[in-house]
Amino acid sequence: MDTSSDEADDWFIESLNTYKDLHVFQLEHPTKVLEWTGDKSICVAGYTGARSEILELLLPLKLYAGDNQGLCAERDFKVQHGGFSEEPVECLIHIPETRFVVTSGGSSSALQIWDIGVDDSDVIKRTRVINPKSTAAKCGKIASGLTENPTVLHGSYASDVQLTELATGRVLYTVGNESSDSVSGLRFVNACVFLICTSNGALLMGDIRDPLTRHYPIKESMSGLHWCFGLRTSSSQSEPSLCTIARLSSSGHMVLSDLRDLQNPFCQTQLNVQHSSAKNEFLNVSWASVLDSCLSVSGFDGTVQVYNTRNWSTDAQTPQPVFSHRGHDMSYEAKCSGSRPVVTTQAWHPSRPNTLLSAATDGSVHVWDWVDKTTDT
Repeated sequence: MDTSSDEADDWFIESLNTYKDLHVFQLEHPTKVLEWTGDKSICVAGYTGARSEILELLLPLKLYAGDNQGLCAERDFKVQHGGFSEEPVECLIHIPETRFVVTSGGSSSALQIWDIGVDDSDVIKRTRVINPKSTAAKCGKIASGLTENPTVLHGSYASDVQLTELATGRVLYTVGNESSDSVSGLRFVNACVFLICTSNGALLMGDIRDPLTRHYPIKESMSGLHWCFGLRTSSSQSEPSLCTIARLSSSGHMVLSDLRDLQNPFCQTQLNVQHSSAKNEFLNVSWASVLDSCLSVSGFDGTVQVYNTRNWSTDAQTPQPVFSHRGHDMSYEAKCSGSRPVVTTQAWHPSRPNTLLSAATDGSVHVWDWVDKTTDT
């Protein structure tokens, strides 16, 4: 008896009631970047080959048809623009209000700037390469600046994080920190204040008007793990208590803090996830763009877990997800071939509350709108 096929069939039947929408796209090579370039478009890029494809995809129009879905025949992703990078793409960010993306990857900290095309061209072209002074032999993390003049904050290690003006390549700011800890994430809180999360779980908060940074290490009992982080900011960018930081470790430990007291988290909990190594290159935690207290977790296996943190306490017991997207796992179960996929990345839609994108090591890309059974009547 083929139990894996039965499980996939059961999941498919169950999905009719647990998803409002679910659309699937298959890339030739897997991606670990999913970046919104508009309300209906995303940018993806390969990371496994020496020559990697960069694509801008239009999401299925049926996703936006609302009550008129039966009248919309467009169920597939469409390639709008495409190009090639001579290096694997490990990190990619879109510059808001522009048609440019910035990438890093391979064995250098160089930044590649790309014009992702306009309506009269379907080609994504590289327009500039910025070579930081750092000689780090690894790609750096990138965060887009929040000022009118396009800038990026980038770096491989806490000691070499800098702010660079894209138009000129001029360095506008350099972190005054000698830490050799590798960077696992960068985010701006507002136009001046930024956060660095290091791979050992420490947070550094800085201000582009001051080279000094404040350092907030993780507790010693949680050291020795790999950490990533996600930042939820307030729309006004002025209320620290509305800026919440989630740190996730490779063992599934979750730490929640806000900017008023980064040294003392207001919640710590252990998620019920699979973990097999001390490091995880696909580890990801993302706050929902619209839903106040929801976040998503991935990188441990072929699932994306959605949690509502509203009722998490200081020492919360193992919380249960309000939703689990198993689509990548089930596509594997249906095919019964190759290695078991792992979700490489995931991202919330900027304006649709329950819509997420996810990608996996088998090259699959899913866009899905989940049903919240805790509030669904």
